[in-house]
Amino acid sequence: MSNQKDSADEITVTATLIPSRDAKPATATATFTSTDFTQSTTPQENTMNPTIDDATYLSDATRISHAVYLPDDTQLAQTLYPPELEHQAPCDDTNISLQQFKPISHATQRPKTSHAGTFAQTAAQATPDIHYFQQSFNALVENIAIAVAGKTTPIKQCVTALLAGGHVLLEDNPGTGKTQLARALANSIDASFKRIQFTPDLLPSDVVGVTIYDQEHHEFEFRKGPIFASLVLADEINRASPKTQSALLEVMEEQQVTVDGTTYNVPQPFIVIATQNPVDQLGTYKLPEAQMDRFLIRTSIGYPSQQVSIDILKQIDIPDRAQTVSPVLTSHDVLQLRLMTAGIYIDDAIHEYIVRLVEATRHHESISIGSSMRGALALARCARIWAAADGRDYVVPDDVNDLAAPILAHRIMLVPEAIFDGITQESLIEEILEEVPAPTVST
Repeated sequence: MSNQKDSADEITVTATLIPSRDAKPATATATFTSTDFTQSTTPQENTMNPTIDDATYLSDATRISHAVYLPDDTQLAQTLYPPELEHQAPCDDTNISLQQFKPISHATQRPKTSHAGTFAQTAAQATPDIHYFQQSFNALVENIAIAVAGKTTPIKQCVTALLAGGHVLLEDNPGTGKTQLARALANSIDASFKRIQFTPDLLPSDVVGVTIYDQEHHEFEFRKGPIFASLVLADEINRASPKTQSALLEVMEEQQVTVDGTTYNVPQPFIVIATQNPVDQLGTYKLPEAQMDRFLIRTSIGYPSQQVSIDILKQIDIPDRAQTVSPVLTSHDVLQLRLMTAGIYIDDAIHEYIVRLVEATRHHESISIGSSMRGALALARCARIWAAADGRDYVVPDDVNDLAAPILAHRIMLVPEAIFDGITQESLIEEILEEVPAPTVST
């Protein structure tokens, strides 16, 4: 290339272009005046995308990763090339797909936790499955309330245990409606129901079944016991001997019974609702820790309020209130509701919160034996049921706080000094809930 100055106001530029090694050279000459180099004092408006500089163009080797998304307010410029190059198509190495720039939909995102431990709550509407779950849950609770009036909380806890696949221990004074609640729950489900009245002379074979010899067919035959039902009421379970109580260990944990080396599965859904009287000591046997840990929830009913007591007296002609309850769900419906809760979202902050609560029971000075990992799993499972019953597809800290006492209290053992001071297991769980910080919810 050579420069040739013709005058003070004109400059001639001659350039030789060689496109490729084998192509014939070409010569071009251009003449410029001084006015061509005069810069305008008024800055020109940038008509291209503000996020892409005017002098920046995508090269042929530039690729945009599939993991890169543009914000919702970012728009691509109409052209990435200057006007004089618009006729040239991008080469094959340039890989740009408009589908990669679709904004992420925030309506489908679950609540997330920031690094500061703040639980972000979204206002997403409930899905049809969650709405159906909520309606079925409320229908079951209202149906049971026909027999046990004014006790919504223990009823919801029993229904939660049913839908979570666990078992319930009703512990309260005589005449508070423990058996009525258990029978009303059984009558609300169109499934098989058996009642076992535990007594000191009850044998394990009276519960699980026995193998007998059939003289007509000359073979041994297994006769199933009352435990082979979907809903089993173990009334006054602490009146049976520890030997008979231990017959429930396998079936409550593994949903099966082994007799004479043969394993038999129990029907599904399966739940054991046991009752016991805490104040009656004569002729009773305390449930061992392994048996207590099998129960998902331990709850009490308590005495009714004054107004509810008056309403019950007005219905004095109804001798058995549980008998008036009709089924509102089938066993198949219960199994379907159990599957729906598998999609309930639990944030990592909630998982950490549950673990810290369980670990706090193991290091408390008034607790000799803390909750096992089974308690943490039970709390997480029931929290999902509690969230779905509230019409949400995600768990919040209040779900865990509401269920911590009925799920963890019966899994801990107090030191003798705490027992002498009158400290209860439930009060210690409430104390731990106040000490362990919960994830905060922000909207």
